[in-house]
Amino acid sequence: MEPTTTLRERKKEATRQALHEAVLRLAVERGLDAVTVDAIADEANVSRRTFSNYFANKEDALLYGDRVRVNALLELLRARPAAEPPWQALTNTAVSHFEQIGEVDPNWVAQTRLLRRHPSLLAQQAAAQTSLEQELAVEVAARDPGHPDEPMRSRVLAAVFLTALRTVFGLWVEQGGGTALPVAVRAGLDRAAEPFA
Repeated sequence: MEPTTTLRERKKEATRQALHEAVLRLAVERGLDAVTVDAIADEANVSRRTFSNYFANKEDALLYGDRVRVNALLELLRARPAAEPPWQALTNTAVSHFEQIGEVDPNWVAQTRLLRRHPSLLAQQAAAQTSLEQELAVEVAARDPGHPDEPMRSRVLAAVFLTALRTVFGLWVEQGGGTALPVAVRAGLDRAAEPFA
């Protein structure tokens, strides 16, 4: 029974990924405003109904890659040593994640450029990351139980972490990826950890 479930989940994941890649290809070619759900379904070789079973709209499908990366980050964070201080754990998680990725997926770069041309997508990305922020905050709080500034501390750390990652990657893309991404990520997170006052 378990292998069947696993195969089913793999097929669902493959369909989600195919739809994500289809909307990204079409948006790069035609511009996001010119892309319809029907065109995405055709490009991915599925029905309109299948698209609707997986995503609410084209923006949701476009941002799917973010959810995959975020889930990978969460898994890596949960695997870090429990005694590691929260910001150090977040930083080490991010650096490790980008080291594991190796060469950056060109689709992610294309998506980042699209997001910068469509402010409404940036807003939707930020809204989608709210649940991730909450999950990260739970992990942060668990590393320092009973801290007197909770829940404020863990939520601020999670929000700053996600904003710093988004900013670092955006700058990295703008600058043509001259620095290794893990190095840029560590530098950005180290900068975020500095006091501003």
